[in-house]
Amino acid sequence: MGSDRHEEVLDALGAAIAGGELAPGSVLRSDELQERFGASRTVAREVVRVLETMRLTSSRRRVGVIVREPAEWNHYDPRLIRWQLDGPGRAVALRTLTELRSGVEPCAARFAALRATPEDRGRLRALAAHLERTARARDLPTFLGHDVAFHDLLLAASGNPMFAQLSSVVAEVLAGRTEHGLMPAEPQPEAVALHVEVARAVDAGEADRAERAMRDIVDQARDEIAAAVAG
Repeated sequence: MGSDRHEEVLDALGAAIAGGELAPGSVLRSDELQERFGASRTVAREVVRVLETMRLTSSRRRVGVIVREPAEWNHYDPRLIRWQLDGPGRAVALRTLTELRSGVEPCAARFAALRATPEDRGRLRALAAHLERTARARDLPTFLGHDVAFHDLLLAASGNPMFAQLSSVVAEVLAGRTEHGLMPAEPQPEAVALHVEVARAVDAGEADRAERAMRDIVDQARDEIAAAVAG
């Protein structure tokens, strides 16, 4: 129960900061946090500690908890990404995250084609087949799970641990698009075919082909998001 309450308060306060309800420079005292969220002193203290590790707030003696400037936040934290996608700044968050994917994932696909282990190549082929099957069945929840696993594996197979650590960021983007209705009603055949193309290119060790197909995936995602937000 205590853990659940901690998460509830963390989500509420984090979303308020990420969404601009609590502007940079806002000061919150421990007793105000307890009153505002109906939290115990222990829960309030734990939540503040988490927000400080995310660089959303800082604590100053005799002042309180101060909301930091957005430029100082840890924008790679999956929880912050989730709060931003749930809030009024969703369109901007999706744009910046898609730009990040455009810069990273095509390169990761290139290096995966050069460095992936035989086991990685086999798993990537299998995940592409799962995507084809669940797309035909219009099973969006299962499709999302396979899609997250596909991109996670591709980033890891690049052999670059810095790319691999971005997997949780990409997972939040994929999940957020689905949860907020920013995906087509059913997986598009072109997108599924491009995932298959990436898997085949990585399997064949064809770096240019893998990079090109992954760039097409990210470009298509960008266009779908723009259309959904505009609509």
